[in-house]
Parts: sequence; C-alpha cells; structure tokens
Amino acid sequence: MKPLTLTSLHHVSALTAQAANNLDFYRQALGLRLVKKTVNQDDTSSYHLFYGDERGNPGTEVTFFDIPFAAPTRPGVGSISRIALRVTGSESLAWWQERFETLGIEHDPLTTEDGRAVLAFRDLEGNSILRRP
Repeated sequence: MKPLTLTSLHHVSALTAQAANNLDFYRQALGLRLVKKTVNQDDTSSYHLFYGDERGNPGTEVTFFDIPFAAPTRPGVGSISRIALRVTGSESLAWWQERFETLGIEHDPLTTEDGRAVLAFRDLEGNSILRRP
C-alpha cells in the first residue's frame, strides 16, 4: 500500500462561544467571506461557520463551531493555538497593523519568524492568528 502524502489542508476548525461576535470580527474586521453557515453534524443545535475566499478553495478556509459555553482560549500542549493567514507582502502587514490599531484589535509588533515577516494578532476570544507574506 502506498503511503498517504498530505499536500495541503482544506480548512482549520476552531471553537467560538459567541457566533454573532465571531461573524462580525471575521467578516468586518478581517474582511473574510462567510462561505457557508451550516450546523455541527454532531450537534445540530450549534452553528458551523465557514470563512474563506469566494469559491471556498481548499486551504483558504477557517471554520468555527459555535459552542455557547466554551471557555476562552488557553494555548497549551496538544492544542492548535495559532494559525497563519497569508498576505501579499510586508506592505500588507503594515496596512493590517494600522487597521488593527484603528479597530482596537490586540496585536503584537511586527517581527520575523523563520525568515518571514509576521504580525500576530488575537480575535475577540483570544485565538492567535498570524498574517505573513
């Protein structure tokens, strides 16, 4: 049997305790498209929100399961505590830094990781996200 080789991810899923605030942040502050709103297949009483490009291409999507009483994010061992969203270059990172300051979005200073410029920021529930060219 030939071993399976992963070439990319279709999407990354996280949790939100506040679906309405999550929708506002990802659509309005980050400008992502709500590609699809469906339900959690394991619990049809909760939403599953899909954000991404206009076509929902693999590798462009971030999704959130609505879990109303979920605790705030606590990064630790065995958890995904950061994801990366790509932008076109350093000029874009400077634009995003200014936008975050204008909107009062918590973020770190511009820095470099693994030879790439990075602007780390957190969504309203403490999820850490990086923008890098």
